[in-house]
Amino acid sequence: MFVLYLLTGDTDFMLGNIMKKLAACCLLIVTSWVQAATVYRYVDKEGNVTFTNIPIRGAQAIQLSPLPSVPSPPNNRSNNTVKPSSSYPAVDPATQKQRDGGRRKILEQELANEEKALAAAQQALTEGKAVRYGNETRNHQRFLDRIQKLQDEVTDRQKNVDALRRELSKN
Repeated sequence: MFVLYLLTGDTDFMLGNIMKKLAACCLLIVTSWVQAATVYRYVDKEGNVTFTNIPIRGAQAIQLSPLPSVPSPPNNRSNNTVKPSSSYPAVDPATQKQRDGGRRKILEQELANEEKALAAAQQALTEGKAVRYGNETRNHQRFLDRIQKLQDEVTDRQKNVDALRRELSKN
């Protein structure tokens, strides 16, 4: 087409061709949109049911109703504070202080347990580095893998201790 345009210089020929292609594209888009809205139900000889968007001989067109939509709630957050509901019971300061004290006691117990577990993990790592098992003398990677597991345990325990200390410092 472009070669014909170059040879003849016929701009009307090119514009007509472009318009035809544009109209064909628009028609294709519209018909595919309409086609996508139709679902067909086909039951074969064995009783198997098939749902498809492609028309099959003997299939029945099913008209689907549009899905319901729910509008999102308005975003009226002027600040990030949570306002208590009037139906939610308020706790008096003495009760809240008692709850906070119980929570702190639980956190302190957890911290003591984690510190003991950290000390045990550090001891296991130290002992693990000092000993090589029979299969580890020939295969150094096995030794490194075992030590890495012990090191990961120490790291996890240290993270737990740090998190508990941060939580206790908030109160």
